[in-house]
Amino acid sequence: MDHSLKENQIMCLKAIANGDRRAFERLYSSTSACLFAVALRMLRNRQWAEEVLIDGFLTIWQRAGDYDPTMSSPMTWLTHIIRNRCIDGLRSRHGRHVELEEEYSDQIPQSENESQGDEEELAKKLNDCLKHLTSEQRQSIALAYYQGMSHADIADWLQQPLGTVKSWVRRALAHLKDCLGL
Repeated sequence: MDHSLKENQIMCLKAIANGDRRAFERLYSSTSACLFAVALRMLRNRQWAEEVLIDGFLTIWQRAGDYDPTMSSPMTWLTHIIRNRCIDGLRSRHGRHVELEEEYSDQIPQSENESQGDEEELAKKLNDCLKHLTSEQRQSIALAYYQGMSHADIADWLQQPLGTVKSWVRRALAHLKDCLGL
């Protein structure tokens, strides 16, 4: 990720913590397309993804003061909020209505309005890093982060021991972190 974009997002989050609505608008316009793509990929339902995005940004508005730049990049923190909202939605009101028999892709979802060159560059870099993972690691990451499946669900889906799946995910995340320079 471009260092200036990251710094801009950090400044926006600090300003949002102080109630700055313009900073919130800037953060929304620079990140919503990517975050919507994550929600849409996980939920596979446009209306649910829109609801999760709204709910997620409400949480961001309320919890911006909790963000710690020493712990993660802004996009990582924002993505975790959206991902957790998706998982909550799948577990509660939507249950297991999502068809698990669909084919999964381990490509990063591209948003419809993706105009940020930095986001495209990061997505390309992430896709390149994903190619260096084993097929099991890649599939485990795709199921966990794009489909919102728990480690136990992945183990059932892949018919593998839970410990093995946890190792695949842990090693894959370590590789991706190193590859992306995070």
